Amino acid sequence: MALMEPAGGVTDPPPAAATPLPAGSGHDGLDHAALEEDGPKAFGDRLGTPAADEKVLWKGRPTIGLLARTAFHTRTLGFYMAALTLIALATGNTNAAIVAAVLGVVLIALLHVLAWASARTTLYILTDTRLIMRIGMAIETRINIPLKQVIAADLRLHGTTGYGDIAFDLAGDRLLGVALLWPHVRPWHFARPQPMLRALPDAAALAQLIAATRAQHGAIARNLTEIKDTAATTGHTGTQSAAPSGRLAPALHRGDTGFEGAPA
Repeated sequence: MALMEPAGGVTDPPPAAATPLPAGSGHDGLDHAALEEDGPKAFGDRLGTPAADEKVLWKGRPTIGLLARTAFHTRTLGFYMAALTLIALATGNTNAAIVAAVLGVVLIALLHVLAWASARTTLYILTDTRLIMRIGMAIETRINIPLKQVIAADLRLHGTTGYGDIAFDLAGDRLLGVALLWPHVRPWHFARPQPMLRALPDAAALAQLIAATRAQHGAIARNLTEIKDTAATTGHTGTQSAAPSGRLAPALHRGDTGFEGAPA
């Protein structure tokens, strides 16, 4: 599989312990019962609970520090508040500098709390037939995405530590709203929101697993190109294709349905 190398990115501490990826096709999958002991529960809801005959290949959740920087923009806002503080000091306005510094600390602390709450209330689950996203800080939501509905996948790596995001372009007209998905949504894609797995360790290996699993439902034409955080365009970033055989994916009509999302 050809993966585009990102031009640059942020660094993060060494990857935390994560659920190991399957070693081969004979892997029996993860224990279904363990999913109810790790983060948000689905209580048997079909949207958020793998069926008895589904093989659970992977589960994970965002890394708090990277989620804070990429989804809640703590680094950018921190630099902005620091700049305001320095400008106030340079102009001799000590009181304004103190206010800017205090507000900056409070703002960054609140955003980190939000990132912690978002990561704590998130559980991504990959099975052999679909991707399940248990998300929602205020209102718990379960998103069900059949793999056959995925027509393109985009990978973004952050630096050289292996952390990254994976976004999915979906077939059909039953689109999931940005408000329902945020922050687990690709930035700037408002017309056709793309669900995104955020701030994951060992993202390239997970991308390989998703591609291999998706291939069981037909080849995918545009797979794992680099994500660009710019305003959405009609095309897709990147030019390298990773379809297993080089052939186009089977037709997936926009009228097809299947992916769902609803509050718990």
